[in-house]
Amino acid sequence: MQQVTLKNCDKAMPAIGMGTVLSSRPGADPSETMKSALLEAIKAGYRHFNTAFIYQSEKPLGEAIVEAIHLGFIKSRDELFITTKLWCTFAQRDQIVGACKLSLRELQLDYVDMYLIHHPLRVSETIQKFPVPKEIIHPLDIKGVWEGMEECKNLGLTKGIGVSNFSCKKLEELLSVSKILPAINQVEMNPIWQQKELREFCKAKGIYITAYSPLGAHNTIWGHNRVMECDVLTQIAKSKGKTTAQVALRWIYEQGVSLVVKSLNKERMKENLQIFDWSLTRQDLEKISELPQHKGFNLASRFGPHDFLLQLYAEI
Repeated sequence: MQQVTLKNCDKAMPAIGMGTVLSSRPGADPSETMKSALLEAIKAGYRHFNTAFIYQSEKPLGEAIVEAIHLGFIKSRDELFITTKLWCTFAQRDQIVGACKLSLRELQLDYVDMYLIHHPLRVSETIQKFPVPKEIIHPLDIKGVWEGMEECKNLGLTKGIGVSNFSCKKLEELLSVSKILPAINQVEMNPIWQQKELREFCKAKGIYITAYSPLGAHNTIWGHNRVMECDVLTQIAKSKGKTTAQVALRWIYEQGVSLVVKSLNKERMKENLQIFDWSLTRQDLEKISELPQHKGFNLASRFGPHDFLLQLYAEI
């Protein structure tokens, strides 16, 4: 597994991570399904796992880590890179350390390797239903919240801190008040949403991008199949004897970006790791650069079409 060196983080990060949003299957316990998949992923060679409070996968991930050590798949937790995220209901200065400790209890860990602000907004009440009432959605106090994130790092609760779903504008605001710069900005990115401007900005500022939904997040509320059904990617894959998914993931890697990809299928898990011993040609890259762009993720599709959210996610 290729490793990525991050600024302001005390540990290198594997270039490919596994996503862990719980999936429901008829007649199956989502937590047990996820735990089994995580054990298979560790056996296959995954060492970076991407979770979040809202994913409800911290507990099965923690259980999988304990079992993986017991079974001898890994010698210690230190072999893994664990990312989790601060959820919007805890996005206040005085709640962040407690929220991080809550995640650590679920994970059965003393520290995580990366702790991210999940979204650049605050929700003032526990979400009971969707869409979310606009009265409980608020702008993020970036200075106060980042101070809480910095405290988490200074206390040793996390080796690195960063953000997710932050635009150039939001990053500028954060950089103007931060003592510890964000190591990561985790955002939607794939050949159909290439994030060129954001990538250039983050590179100039020393912020590493991690791509989520690298294959388009098909079968999610907001996802699409444009990546996996893209004729250009499929043709490139056939010419190289690779899968369309492998071409999409290799393209991301060649942009100097790490990624998190999710599959519960053992064979696809292995295939998604097999992107390091071959490369795309200049012609391949040119074809991909010309693909029509379509953004997939928009929190307003879940939270509701509130003006604040529509404006916020138009920036990303």
